[in-house]
Amino acid sequence: MMLKLAQIGRRFGETWILKDLNLQVGEGECVALLGPSGCGKSTALRLIAGLDQPDQGEVFIAGESQSRIPAHRRRIGMVFQSYALFPHLSVRRNLTLGLQIRGATALDQQQRVNQILEVVRLSDQAERRPAQLSGGQRQRVALARALLRDPLVYLLDEPMSNLDAQLRDDLRPDLRRLILGGPQPVVYVTHDQQEAMALADRIAVLRDGRIEQIGTPQQLYNTPQTSFVAQFIGRPTMNLLKPDSTEVVGIRPEHLQFDSAGLPCRLLNREWHGASQHLLLDSSRGQLRMVCAGDTPIGESSAISWDPKLEHRFDASSGQRLNRD
Repeated sequence: MMLKLAQIGRRFGETWILKDLNLQVGEGECVALLGPSGCGKSTALRLIAGLDQPDQGEVFIAGESQSRIPAHRRRIGMVFQSYALFPHLSVRRNLTLGLQIRGATALDQQQRVNQILEVVRLSDQAERRPAQLSGGQRQRVALARALLRDPLVYLLDEPMSNLDAQLRDDLRPDLRRLILGGPQPVVYVTHDQQEAMALADRIAVLRDGRIEQIGTPQQLYNTPQTSFVAQFIGRPTMNLLKPDSTEVVGIRPEHLQFDSAGLPCRLLNREWHGASQHLLLDSSRGQLRMVCAGDTPIGESSAISWDPKLEHRFDASSGQRLNRD
């Protein structure tokens, strides 16, 4: 079972929102579409689901073109940012409604919903309405509804963006347990690179409707192919320095070190993050971000250096990687 996008394009007027998008998602694989707002990631999801039609290219699911298959027949499980639950219906009714529309018997509806409520640990909330649930519980109802469709592909559109940081951390194990790692391909749309790196097998970074780079989280972090990817992947972001007009040099904040013989710096800001602290330093080469141990004493003035072997080099004009890895 595989999802394939072949030369997919979508435009509005003369502007291409997506252009020549090629992507394959294998059986049991999760690919995250990551990028800033307006890069085309949600448009790609709508094209896969059949909620919008491409101006070029085709979508294939399990080897079958979806061009002539309407959205309601595509056997796709979608989980939305807004949960898309009926507020006036109970949790149970929200789940049985889709089964009823698809012609399931009353007994089958009851059995399958009871099973899925146990799976998502919401059996004791079955008669409550969405407004009586927490954000994490509402998202688990949305996951349960997607599971009930017995889909060939899962599409998740910013499913945790409405949750606070703690709830997102709590829900990730549920996502892994319920959807990730099963036989279905999963496409996960997010603007949160930490979420993408935590959940996805591969990440496709989109920029202006095209894939800038695709690879494992480790590949994108360790060998970004463009300066755009270098700054988009990693928190704090990579430091980019311009020694001359031809190239840009990148160095990760965790690769900076204090060195009395190094580049003089002045402390502008300091934030504690548990076992580490994030520093913003001012130097003759511009502002630099640094990560160091939480117990490191920091003065108002210091000096830093880094191993040149850890530098990432990019063409100043095209942004393409210059390192030979």
